[in-house]
Amino acid sequence: MSKRVRSIVVLISGRGSNLAALVDYAQNSPDFVVAGVVSNRADAPGLAFASSQGIPTEVVDHALFGSREAFEHALAGVVDLFKSDAVVLAGFMRILTPSFVNRYAGRLINIHPSLLPAFPGLNTHERALEAGVRVHGATVHLVTAQLDHGPILDQAVVQVHENDTPEALARRVLELEHRMLPRAVSAFLHGKLKAKGERVPGALRLPLLTALSTTVAPE
Repeated sequence: MSKRVRSIVVLISGRGSNLAALVDYAQNSPDFVVAGVVSNRADAPGLAFASSQGIPTEVVDHALFGSREAFEHALAGVVDLFKSDAVVLAGFMRILTPSFVNRYAGRLINIHPSLLPAFPGLNTHERALEAGVRVHGATVHLVTAQLDHGPILDQAVVQVHENDTPEALARRVLELEHRMLPRAVSAFLHGKLKAKGERVPGALRLPLLTALSTTVAPE
Protein backbone atom coordinates (compact mmCIF):
# COMPACT_ATOMS: atom_id res chain seq x y z
CA MET A 1 0.00 0.00 0.00
CA SER A 2 1.48 3.33 -1.08
CA LYS A 3 1.92 6.14 1.44
CA ARG A 4 -0.31 9.19 1.05
CA VAL A 5 1.60 12.17 -0.27
CA ARG A 6 1.20 15.23 1.93
CA SER A 7 0.26 18.51 0.32
CA ILE A 8 0.47 22.21 1.09
CA VAL A 9 -1.20 25.35 -0.19
CA VAL A 10 1.04 28.41 -0.26
CA LEU A 11 -0.12 31.99 0.32
CA ILE A 12 1.96 34.77 -1.25
CA SER A 13 1.81 38.49 -1.93
CA GLY A 14 4.89 39.09 -4.07
CA ARG A 15 7.73 37.52 -6.01
CA GLY A 16 7.47 34.13 -4.38
CA SER A 17 11.13 33.27 -3.82
CA ASN A 18 10.26 31.07 -0.84
CA LEU A 19 7.50 29.51 -2.93
CA ALA A 20 10.14 28.67 -5.54
CA ALA A 21 12.27 27.03 -2.85
CA LEU A 22 9.30 24.92 -1.75
CA VAL A 23 8.49 23.90 -5.31
CA ASP A 24 12.11 23.00 -6.04
CA TYR A 25 12.25 20.86 -2.91
CA ALA A 26 8.93 19.18 -3.70
CA GLN A 27 10.00 18.40 -7.26
CA ASN A 28 13.19 16.74 -6.09
CA SER A 29 11.80 14.71 -3.19
CA PRO A 30 8.69 12.66 -2.44
CA ASP A 31 8.04 14.50 0.84
CA PHE A 32 5.14 16.71 -0.23
CA VAL A 33 3.53 18.48 -3.16
CA VAL A 34 2.46 22.09 -3.62
CA ALA A 35 -1.24 21.67 -4.34
CA GLY A 36 -1.97 25.32 -5.02
CA VAL A 37 -0.88 28.93 -4.64
CA VAL A 38 -3.16 31.75 -3.52
CA SER A 39 -2.33 35.46 -3.58
CA ASN A 40 -4.08 38.59 -2.37
CA ARG A 41 -2.51 40.45 -5.32
CA ALA A 42 -3.26 39.64 -8.95
CA ASP A 43 0.09 41.13 -10.01
CA ALA A 44 2.20 38.99 -7.67
CA PRO A 45 5.09 37.59 -9.76
CA GLY A 46 4.93 34.34 -7.80
CA LEU A 47 1.64 33.51 -9.52
CA ALA A 48 3.31 33.44 -12.93
CA PHE A 49 6.05 31.21 -11.55
CA ALA A 50 3.51 28.80 -10.08
CA SER A 51 1.59 28.64 -13.35
CA SER A 52 4.82 27.91 -15.22
CA GLN A 53 5.28 24.90 -12.95
CA GLY A 54 1.77 23.62 -13.60
CA ILE A 55 0.55 24.54 -10.11
CA PRO A 56 -3.05 25.82 -9.81
CA THR A 57 -3.30 29.45 -8.72
CA GLU A 58 -6.06 31.62 -7.32
CA VAL A 59 -6.37 35.32 -6.48
CA VAL A 60 -8.43 36.72 -3.62
CA ASP A 61 -7.84 40.48 -3.87
CA HIS A 62 -8.18 42.04 -0.43
CA ALA A 63 -8.93 45.42 -2.00
CA LEU A 64 -12.25 44.11 -3.31
CA PHE A 65 -13.68 43.46 0.14
CA GLY A 66 -15.20 45.89 2.59
CA SER A 67 -13.71 44.28 5.67
CA ARG A 68 -10.89 42.02 6.74
CA GLU A 69 -13.44 39.43 7.85
CA ALA A 70 -15.11 39.35 4.42
CA PHE A 71 -11.74 38.99 2.72
CA GLU A 72 -10.70 36.15 5.01
CA HIS A 73 -14.01 34.35 4.55
CA ALA A 74 -13.42 34.34 0.80
CA LEU A 75 -9.76 33.42 1.27
CA ALA A 76 -10.63 30.46 3.49
CA GLY A 77 -13.13 29.24 0.92
CA VAL A 78 -10.41 29.14 -1.73
CA VAL A 79 -7.79 27.62 0.58
CA ASP A 80 -10.18 24.85 1.58
CA LEU A 81 -10.67 23.83 -2.04
CA PHE A 82 -7.13 22.43 -2.06
CA LYS A 83 -7.75 20.12 0.93
CA SER A 84 -4.13 20.50 2.01
CA ASP A 85 -2.33 19.17 5.07
CA ALA A 86 -0.80 22.57 5.83
CA VAL A 87 -1.13 26.20 4.82
CA VAL A 88 2.20 27.98 4.36
CA LEU A 89 2.54 31.76 4.51
CA ALA A 90 5.50 32.55 2.26
CA GLY A 91 5.64 36.32 2.05
CA PHE A 92 1.90 36.78 2.56
CA MET A 93 1.66 40.42 3.58
CA ARG A 94 -1.66 40.49 5.38
CA ILE A 95 -2.25 40.40 9.13
CA LEU A 96 -4.68 37.57 9.83
CA THR A 97 -7.50 37.70 12.35
CA PRO A 98 -7.75 35.20 15.21
CA SER A 99 -10.77 33.66 13.48
CA PHE A 100 -8.75 32.75 10.37
CA VAL A 101 -5.78 31.58 12.42
CA ASN A 102 -7.97 29.36 14.56
CA ARG A 103 -9.57 27.83 11.49
CA TYR A 104 -6.16 26.39 10.53
CA ALA A 105 -4.74 26.05 14.02
CA GLY A 106 -1.86 23.62 14.22
CA ARG A 107 -1.25 23.55 10.47
CA LEU A 108 -0.67 27.21 9.59
CA ILE A 109 3.05 27.85 9.06
CA ASN A 110 4.88 31.17 8.62
CA ILE A 111 8.46 32.17 7.88
CA HIS A 112 9.69 35.43 9.41
CA PRO A 113 13.01 37.22 8.73
CA SER A 114 14.24 37.53 12.30
CA LEU A 115 15.08 35.39 15.30
CA LEU A 116 11.70 35.55 16.97
CA PRO A 117 10.62 36.73 19.44
CA ALA A 118 13.02 39.53 18.46
CA PHE A 119 11.83 42.00 15.82
CA PRO A 120 8.29 40.89 14.97
CA GLY A 121 6.54 42.84 12.24
CA LEU A 122 8.16 44.74 9.37
CA ASN A 123 11.60 46.23 8.64
CA THR A 124 13.37 43.53 10.61
CA HIS A 125 16.80 44.00 9.05
CA GLU A 126 16.87 47.75 9.59
CA ARG A 127 15.74 47.29 13.19
CA ALA A 128 18.32 44.58 13.84
CA LEU A 129 21.12 46.87 12.65
CA GLU A 130 19.78 49.80 14.65
CA ALA A 131 19.71 47.63 17.77
CA GLY A 132 23.34 46.64 17.24
CA VAL A 133 22.73 42.88 17.45
CA ARG A 134 25.64 40.57 16.68
CA VAL A 135 23.49 37.84 15.12
CA HIS A 136 20.32 37.86 13.06
CA GLY A 137 18.42 35.18 11.17
CA ALA A 138 15.06 33.68 10.32
CA THR A 139 12.33 31.69 12.03
CA VAL A 140 9.77 29.16 10.83
CA HIS A 141 6.88 28.90 13.26
CA LEU A 142 3.30 27.81 13.69
CA VAL A 143 0.99 30.80 13.53
CA THR A 144 -1.05 31.90 16.53
CA ALA A 145 -3.36 34.86 17.03
CA GLN A 146 -0.44 36.97 18.32
CA LEU A 147 1.47 38.53 15.44
CA ASP A 148 4.73 36.74 14.60
CA HIS A 149 4.53 34.45 17.60
CA GLY A 150 3.82 30.78 18.01
CA PRO A 151 5.71 27.50 18.49
CA ILE A 152 9.06 27.63 16.69
CA LEU A 153 9.72 24.87 14.17
CA ASP A 154 13.13 26.03 13.01
CA GLN A 155 15.61 28.87 13.36
CA ALA A 156 18.96 29.61 11.77
CA VAL A 157 21.49 32.35 12.32
CA VAL A 158 23.75 34.68 10.38
CA GLN A 159 26.44 36.87 11.87
CA VAL A 160 25.97 40.62 11.49
CA HIS A 161 28.96 42.27 9.83
CA GLU A 162 30.35 45.55 11.12
CA ASN A 163 29.52 47.48 7.95
CA ASP A 164 26.31 45.63 7.06
CA THR A 165 23.48 47.32 5.23
CA PRO A 166 19.85 46.22 5.49
CA GLU A 167 20.03 45.04 1.87
CA ALA A 168 23.14 42.91 2.40
CA LEU A 169 21.75 41.43 5.60
CA ALA A 170 18.44 40.70 3.90
CA ARG A 171 20.19 38.76 1.13
CA ARG A 172 21.97 36.50 3.60
CA VAL A 173 18.84 35.92 5.63
CA LEU A 174 16.87 35.13 2.48
CA GLU A 175 19.40 32.44 1.64
CA LEU A 176 18.62 30.89 5.01
CA GLU A 177 14.89 31.12 4.40
CA HIS A 178 15.12 29.25 1.10
CA ARG A 179 16.84 26.34 2.81
CA MET A 180 14.97 26.38 6.11
CA LEU A 181 11.36 26.56 4.97
CA PRO A 182 11.24 23.38 2.86
CA ARG A 183 13.00 21.28 5.49
CA ALA A 184 10.77 22.60 8.27
CA VAL A 185 7.60 22.00 6.25
CA SER A 186 8.73 18.49 5.39
CA ALA A 187 9.63 17.66 8.99
CA PHE A 188 6.31 19.04 10.20
CA LEU A 189 4.22 17.17 7.65
CA HIS A 190 5.91 13.89 8.52
CA GLY A 191 5.49 14.28 12.27
CA LYS A 192 9.11 14.99 13.12
CA LEU A 193 8.19 18.38 14.59
CA LYS A 194 5.20 18.50 16.93
CA ALA A 195 4.11 21.36 19.15
CA LYS A 196 3.66 20.72 22.84
CA GLY A 197 2.02 23.81 24.21
CA GLU A 198 4.09 26.81 23.13
CA ARG A 199 7.19 24.78 22.29
CA VAL A 200 8.31 22.29 19.65
CA PRO A 201 10.78 19.94 21.37
CA GLY A 202 13.88 19.37 19.25
CA ALA A 203 13.08 22.19 16.82
CA LEU A 204 16.52 23.77 17.14
CA ARG A 205 18.39 20.49 16.74
CA LEU A 206 17.81 19.79 13.08
CA PRO A 207 21.16 18.76 11.55
CA LEU A 208 21.23 21.44 8.86
CA LEU A 209 21.34 24.30 11.39
CA THR A 210 25.13 24.17 11.80
CA ALA A 211 25.65 23.86 8.06
CA LEU A 212 23.50 26.88 7.39
CA SER A 213 25.33 28.98 9.95
CA THR A 214 28.70 27.95 8.53
CA THR A 215 27.60 28.68 4.97
CA VAL A 216 26.84 32.30 5.67
CA ALA A 217 29.75 33.08 8.00
CA PRO A 218 31.68 36.29 7.24
CA GLU A 219 34.31 36.08 4.53
